[in-house]
Amino acid sequence: MTDPNDPKGLIREAYRIEGISAPECRTIFLDWALGVPPDIDTRAAVTALLKRYADEPEDHPMTQTLKEALNESAAPKRRGGRAARLA
Repeated sequence: MTDPNDPKGLIREAYRIEGISAPECRTIFLDWALGVPPDIDTRAAVTALLKRYADEPEDHPMTQTLKEALNESAAPKRRGGRAARLA
């Protein structure tokens, strides 16, 4: 059965790879994220994936990667440009 939140099965396979590292999980996650259709709410899909794999160890690198994906990143501050030079 295909998971609509993981249509290529990338996240599923990451959980199956024994000894997978955090950098490998981040690479897999990036591939997954690039393949998410624009009409899908990525945040909701990540939340659903965390629920689906809730029985996996808390310290699994993919679990950590998915949790990090939900962290709000700070809005970038504009630096430079004409306004900064005139201030």
